[in-house]
Amino acid sequence: MKTWFITGAARGFGALITERLLAQGDAVIATARDPRAIAERFGTVEKLLPVALDVADEAQAFAAVQAGLDRFGRIDVLLNNAGFGLMGAVEEATAAEIEAVFRTNVFGLLNVTRAVLPAMRAARSGRILNISSIGGYRSAAGFGVYCATKFAVEGLSEALHDELAPLGIHVTVVEPGYFRTDFLDARSLTTSPSRIADYDATAGKVREVAAGLSHNQPGNPARLAEVLVAFADAPSPPVRLPLGSDTVAALEAKHASDAAILANWRKVSASTDFVPA
Repeated sequence: MKTWFITGAARGFGALITERLLAQGDAVIATARDPRAIAERFGTVEKLLPVALDVADEAQAFAAVQAGLDRFGRIDVLLNNAGFGLMGAVEEATAAEIEAVFRTNVFGLLNVTRAVLPAMRAARSGRILNISSIGGYRSAAGFGVYCATKFAVEGLSEALHDELAPLGIHVTVVEPGYFRTDFLDARSLTTSPSRIADYDATAGKVREVAAGLSHNQPGNPARLAEVLVAFADAPSPPVRLPLGSDTVAALEAKHASDAAILANWRKVSASTDFVPA
């Protein structure tokens, strides 16, 4: 039996994974801003501890972790799943909108991770799964600010992977593509109300495409939940786990694009070193 700590467990990936874990007998510290939503969905289950958590609140993060440790004695897997999106051109986003998405997606993930790590370090074991996105590896018009938060999650995850591996703690950043959840709905995706006509052909077009794609995404969230639950037992987990054929295609395209840049600009790139005496 493992004990999981999951943020954003009331719906989406978090709820699907919680459901699967409880079915196989694992314990789950399931957090959400309103834990009543978790209780309503799963009922009273011995191995389920619903906990109130706004990940942006550092004190609340440490209190939630302590509540889980008091109940189950340990935390084996941390799933940093809470987050939301922001759609609109970078210039269209307000300072308040940008701050809000960074506060949850980046600073919230840091709050929870820093709260869990002392117990994992003491145990010299544990796994951390940080939910990033296809947009954490390559950015795109209309999602620039959101992608910036996920780029940050990728950088943090790579550093944590190197820092924690000698302590027996594995860190993986998970990169889902477009999965058929409510991510493109208003509850999970904020859309900047400001519109600038000069961006109609780029970010503006993305707004239109996203509206038509909602609940028609290619990825199966139940399959993702199944994969991640099994992945917690992988003996040598990789630093990143792309999920979805669209993510695979996006990574391959970026690799090819970056290879072309190096091929065309290698001489210039290498010309900035000191010339050996």
